Amino acid sequence: MANQSAPRQLLNASFNQDNSCFSICTRDGYKIFNCKSGSLCYEKSDGALSIVEMLYSTSLLAIVGAGEQPALSPRRLCLFNTETGTAVKELNFVTAILAVRLNRKSLIVVLQDKAYIYDLNKVTILYTIDTVPNPKGLCAFSPCQDNCYLALPASTDKGVVLIYNVNELHSHCQINAHKSPLAAMVLSSNGSHIATASEQGTVIRVYLVSQASKASSFRRGTSPAAIYCLSFGPPSQVPQLLVATSSSGSVHIFTLGLLITDRKKKPTGLLSAMIPGSVNDALEPSYHHVVLQNVLPSKVKSYAIIQNDKEVSTTEETSLEANTTQETSLEANTLRAYIYTVTYNGYYNVYKLTLGPEVNPIWNLERECNLLTSPSEQI
Repeated sequence: MANQSAPRQLLNASFNQDNSCFSICTRDGYKIFNCKSGSLCYEKSDGALSIVEMLYSTSLLAIVGAGEQPALSPRRLCLFNTETGTAVKELNFVTAILAVRLNRKSLIVVLQDKAYIYDLNKVTILYTIDTVPNPKGLCAFSPCQDNCYLALPASTDKGVVLIYNVNELHSHCQINAHKSPLAAMVLSSNGSHIATASEQGTVIRVYLVSQASKASSFRRGTSPAAIYCLSFGPPSQVPQLLVATSSSGSVHIFTLGLLITDRKKKPTGLLSAMIPGSVNDALEPSYHHVVLQNVLPSKVKSYAIIQNDKEVSTTEETSLEANTTQETSLEANTLRAYIYTVTYNGYYNVYKLTLGPEVNPIWNLERECNLLTSPSEQI
């Protein structure tokens, strides 16, 4: 991947709420792929699109044009049903739509200086938020219906985050995350934590949303880099994972685990086995960092998600550790995760990562697909 020199051909890419599928936008239309298999699920040639957002794996899409054709205005949002092939609803705005987010109850539309919260079922507006100038449409949204938050930048010269409670329609808290303006942010799917990065790109911080307090801080590197993507792993998986992509071409994985919930508590289980006792006492976040160097083309925009190979509940893991031999316990404490990446030069890569108590991190390329060719031409 690092040597690929194909020009940037995707206009946008995004993963759905449960990371089971992803969409890409091109000048010809859009495609939807399955994450695990890389197979094409749906495609439509409608012209250039700037946004295609999915509602989980349902037939509902939120589509915004790229403005290269009169019928595909960047100021018009179309809710489209792929099953019937018809538009469900269209919404028009005064300025270009820069971001769209969905869950089963709410529709979020972000413009340069405003954000709108809609009731998705009735497609009626519930709340309007006036924002600072936000030309990149930077936002974060937790799709959880019970703990649903929306995060937006609150300053143009500092990394200040304003978090709204979407269910109760009011401001929840403000977090002064960085000295430099924000470049990326993401809320965990359950709405409990938010990760942020500034335009400097050297430090990534994680905050507890309920208390607006810092949970941990990670150094990505010493050289500045543009952070393209931050993504949490599913909250039910232990330990919690955070992945970042940047202009350096590397993928960074941060192991949060128990560190994210109680920094003073000594780690147990997988996290304890992975780091030595002296580090356990210090609980230094920098030791929870794995880098996949030069796996993506540098300075090409990219998105990534991370999922465990096999999901194991905390109760099952604890029982397993207590009732098996040491050898079996070490095997149980080995984390196997898949990292799915989409780059704007049109490639989809799947990497397998293995972390264990006795070995250094091991990763290898499992699959590579050219998203701009037909499925039969995939590598």
